[in-house]
Amino acid sequence: MTSDVFDAEKRSAVMRRVKGKDTTPEMTVRRALTRLGARYRLHRKDLPGSPDIVMPGRRLALFVHGCFWHGHDCARGSRVPKQNRDYWTAKVGRNVARDAKSRAGLEAQGWRVETIWECELKDQADLERRLAELLA
Repeated sequence: MTSDVFDAEKRSAVMRRVKGKDTTPEMTVRRALTRLGARYRLHRKDLPGSPDIVMPGRRLALFVHGCFWHGHDCARGSRVPKQNRDYWTAKVGRNVARDAKSRAGLEAQGWRVETIWECELKDQADLERRLAELLA
């Protein structure tokens, strides 16, 4: 075993700390929306996929996805860990399938659905421009 590989107990502890809500990318998008004067709701469990950010009056649902976890086609999202490759490939594949099902369910209910990727948050001006367009 190499020094960069955890035993099962340590790996489990690391994975428990991976957040599903209030992540840094999600908070970045929420702060940008607040600066633009948008009002929103968080994690509506009554909607397919519990979108991260929901604007009911605009019928707009936003998902803020981490590139690795949701299989984005950027450099970080297309990277597959060297350890346990089959597990991670299957895991990300299930996430992508679940995301598609959530999107389809929301669109069937008349919602506009947008995904904001973690890699898109590096350019704050571009993010705010995109969000302003969504709000217009």
